[in-house]
Amino acid sequence: MAARVVTVAFEGVEARRVDVEVQLVGNDGPIVFAIVGLPDKAVAESRERVRGAFAGIGLALPSRRIIANLAPADLPKEGSHFDLPIALALLAAMGVIAPDALDGWAAVGELNLDGQIAPVGGTLPAAVAASAMGLGLICPEANGPEAAWAGDVNILAPRSLIGLVNHFKGAQVLRAPEPGPVRMGASVPDLREVKGQESAKRALEIAAAGGHNLLFVGPPGSGKSMMAARLPGLLPPLTPQELLETSMVWSVAGLIERGALTRDRPFRAPHHSASMAALTGGGLKAKPGEASLAHNGVLFLDELPEYSAQALDSLRAPLETGEIVVARANAHVRYPARFQLVAAMNPCRCGIGGAGKGACGKAPRCQRDYQNRISGPMFDRIDLTVETPPVTASDMALPPPAEGTAEAAARVAAARAMQEDRLRAAGIDPAIARGQAVNARASGETLDRFATPDTPGRALLMRAGEAGGLTARGWTRTLRLARTIADLDGCDGVLRRHIAEALVYRRSTVGAQGDFERQARHHADACFLKDF
Repeated sequence: MAARVVTVAFEGVEARRVDVEVQLVGNDGPIVFAIVGLPDKAVAESRERVRGAFAGIGLALPSRRIIANLAPADLPKEGSHFDLPIALALLAAMGVIAPDALDGWAAVGELNLDGQIAPVGGTLPAAVAASAMGLGLICPEANGPEAAWAGDVNILAPRSLIGLVNHFKGAQVLRAPEPGPVRMGASVPDLREVKGQESAKRALEIAAAGGHNLLFVGPPGSGKSMMAARLPGLLPPLTPQELLETSMVWSVAGLIERGALTRDRPFRAPHHSASMAALTGGGLKAKPGEASLAHNGVLFLDELPEYSAQALDSLRAPLETGEIVVARANAHVRYPARFQLVAAMNPCRCGIGGAGKGACGKAPRCQRDYQNRISGPMFDRIDLTVETPPVTASDMALPPPAEGTAEAAARVAAARAMQEDRLRAAGIDPAIARGQAVNARASGETLDRFATPDTPGRALLMRAGEAGGLTARGWTRTLRLARTIADLDGCDGVLRRHIAEALVYRRSTVGAQGDFERQARHHADACFLKDF
């Protein structure tokens, strides 16, 4: 006798259909339980968990050969969520539940030895996949509120295997779970608490308005990490589409508790000892890394040169493409990774740099060697580089600034509204044009149409590019940055002063640093001040 139920296997955040077929072969022989279909160690161990769960509810395995086939056979099967579908198909094959009771259902869940159903990761993408297949989803009780976020899909969320059997027999009725709560994130410290560093605050506001990558360079205690921690308070909440995308990544990582979601944008701050796999994803089961967990949010890298060169350079492609591909011998796993990079670093290893009181005695060689730990292509992907000088005692003695997070966030929201209005006026839905929704990702015709500067601005950009050696990427990113500055200024067009300010923040590659770059930055500074 045979029975079948549907489950899923995960490839990144994509849940692919797997048919679990269980067949009982022979009569009154020794109990042989085999699982085939490219299972990993956790799936192979399902035999003992299913055996223990059956004993926990008073059932014994039949004295027959039990074959559980996971099809398609060439798709790798990983994780403990195959326990429940294997147990359900076996119950149907044994006649404990009706064979047609499982029609129209997919199932995920891990079994305890007492028959309880333990929570698993990936329930939200599993529910979305079940809905796309026209099926309902059976999942653990703890994952029910999470699965309910998938929308129009039937959800059964039993606490135990016996409860699910009673439901199918009609002795008990399981009620559909409600979606989990939308929680407020942790309170973000106010920008008003930062004294001094007005230029850095301005750069932080520009970065928030356009989604630009930002680097703070300054000695210890100058407020770099302090300002980065206040960036989430300037960013708008996640849109419904972004919330679903982000939550699916967190679901696969097992980071959603009791179905509770938040519309706050992710803010991930890994330690500088993090490996390449920790940043980009990987490991035995190719789990998402910090870059994917920061999808639609911020990835903050403090002490930037202290990260390994391999780990930092692994972020170069995701910064351009918005996704990460984890390559394995038998599969390529894709994770979304559209994040905003914010980084901080000291000017040299001793932290002080080559100017001011207590200057490094090895400057400028110490600074050059320390900054050369970061590759030129990585620097080229950073839109704003801002120096944060030491905060003086007179700065600390001043009263708190008049403006804080609320005022800056209002300007950021107005600038982002202008960006969306432009897309709508051009006949582009911002919710669909994911790559064009903020200025930092504008490209092609959209960039040419909305970020082309006026004649004086174009002439300034040409002179700065010829003097400072802007790469093609640097040219494009300067235009994007100038477009954001114009949005904060409330201007429809990009003017010379917007180009000048963008060039002030722009840093050429390390290899290009020298007299040409200093001349270009000095020229841009002079033009910027002249315009004001």
